[in-house]
Amino acid sequence: MIHPTAIIHPKARLDASVRVGPYAVIDEGVEVGAHCVIGPHVYVTGLTTIGTHNCFHAGCVMGDAPQDVKYTDAPTGLRIGDHNRFREHVTVHRSSKPGEWTVIGSHNFLMAGSHVAHNCHLGDYVILANGALLGGHASVADGAFISGHCLVHQFTRVGTLAIMQGGAGVSKDVPPFTIAMGVNMICGLNTVGLRRAGHAAEARLELKQLYHLLFRGDQNLRHAVAAAREKFFSATAREMIEFVAAAKRGVCADVSRVNPQGDDAG
Repeated sequence: MIHPTAIIHPKARLDASVRVGPYAVIDEGVEVGAHCVIGPHVYVTGLTTIGTHNCFHAGCVMGDAPQDVKYTDAPTGLRIGDHNRFREHVTVHRSSKPGEWTVIGSHNFLMAGSHVAHNCHLGDYVILANGALLGGHASVADGAFISGHCLVHQFTRVGTLAIMQGGAGVSKDVPPFTIAMGVNMICGLNTVGLRRAGHAAEARLELKQLYHLLFRGDQNLRHAVAAAREKFFSATAREMIEFVAAAKRGVCADVSRVNPQGDDAG
């Protein structure tokens, strides 16, 4: 199950069912759960805990030091759940301070060349397409889809079932169930994703009404949130409302509210 060219530290803990390919390197402090596959030239380091049924394709780097100038070579960690797929040359860095963690949930699919920086948190069933880049402390909620070569600025949040179109870049939060495009813009609801996730037509209609109130109405966002709290009460609607209310970096603006120069229209 372990290729003779693989280098595994004697204090690393691997379940007996783990398969390790040629020239892989697994350092001290790593724990790998049952039925994981660690492909050729994969490097796993740091205080990295990996659950079960994960697959790491050629050249992945898991748990290496954060790209943070304040990092002092302290022992920090990465936690990975179950049933994740990491394609070629995916990089996931460990946290920047002791007692903190970079966290990858379960059932996620990270495609070739994507990057998850230190202290990021990914939920479950997240997809990062080829070349997608997450800055430090970014968070991506369940079911989000980040398309190829998208950029997510540090500390930015991407909400549940949100989707970012290819090449999009955000330094403001992407609300749940919306579609991000360009730079810090959204252009409607992820209707296909909502339907596939089992949200009924009534729920989708309510979210559409809420979207128009929050992002296409005449009120400023703070007043729109207050009005929405008095009108919408379903779990999905409340999730969008509270996400927007909790934003510290601001939220992406609807494309109809952005002028051709890319500035907020008001």
